[in-house]
Amino acid sequence: MDLQHIRSFIAVAREGNLTRAAERLHLTQPAVSIQLKNFQQELDLTLLVRTSTGLSLTADGQEILPLAERVLASVRQLQERAAHMQTSISGELSIGTTMNPEITRLGTFLSNLVTACPRLRTKLHHGMTGLVKSQVLKGSLDTGYYVAGPEELIPPELHALHLTVFTHFIIAPQGWRSRVEGKSWSDLAKLPWIWPYQNSVYNRLLSAKFQQHGLIPNVAAEADVEASMLDMVRCGIGLSLARQPVAIREAEAHGIVVLEALPLPSNLYFITAAQRKEEPIIVAAFDAVRTAFAA
Repeated sequence: MDLQHIRSFIAVAREGNLTRAAERLHLTQPAVSIQLKNFQQELDLTLLVRTSTGLSLTADGQEILPLAERVLASVRQLQERAAHMQTSISGELSIGTTMNPEITRLGTFLSNLVTACPRLRTKLHHGMTGLVKSQVLKGSLDTGYYVAGPEELIPPELHALHLTVFTHFIIAPQGWRSRVEGKSWSDLAKLPWIWPYQNSVYNRLLSAKFQQHGLIPNVAAEADVEASMLDMVRCGIGLSLARQPVAIREAEAHGIVVLEALPLPSNLYFITAAQRKEEPIIVAAFDAVRTAFAA
């Protein structure tokens, strides 16, 4: 079935006149007349009859007209969808995640991204923030979350969007208040520490602070998972570092001592390789995470 025949039938039915229908379709009157004739022959139905005022729909024509209009509407919808698919973002985006998903607003970010780019598939890779940064630089991750110290500079090889600021506190076992409160960094360095692994932001924050004071901490144990570090503090092994809400929770639940007089701030960024920042898939990701943190 020729779509042009359907268009001609609809135009004549709506205009009630061959001349006006031809003008509407930007065709000649004979061309519209032939198309209308062919359409009726194809259906083996009489759809229009001549009257004193022009052309009017028969009973069959009145029944066929809304069906014909739905056909053209479906064709337009198909064409619009195809055009959108040609220009819409598709493919796969690998995202490095770190910390608690609630803190990074991961769910809202992904919801925004899927809404804007329904044909895009995401792959999440969870790891320590330093590892996310190195993998983005190497190209094994497209984007990711990165937590930096307050004085840490983002290298020019990275494009970064600042999202928010976190505060971290030194935490000590229950009963250590007299050993840690009001003490200098020199005094604290002598106490046993549960030391975070190199790729974590905790490691970078503490290392920078001890280096600033020219000190070497007394490392009693190392851990790469926050839950393990917290458990060792609860067991009385030594000091460690925790984000503010975690520190407060541990103090209320387990009597952990929180050194609120020595806050260590950090910055949460969303990063990608600088040379990729103009790619549509990367722009879409940054727009989605920006909106998540603007809410």
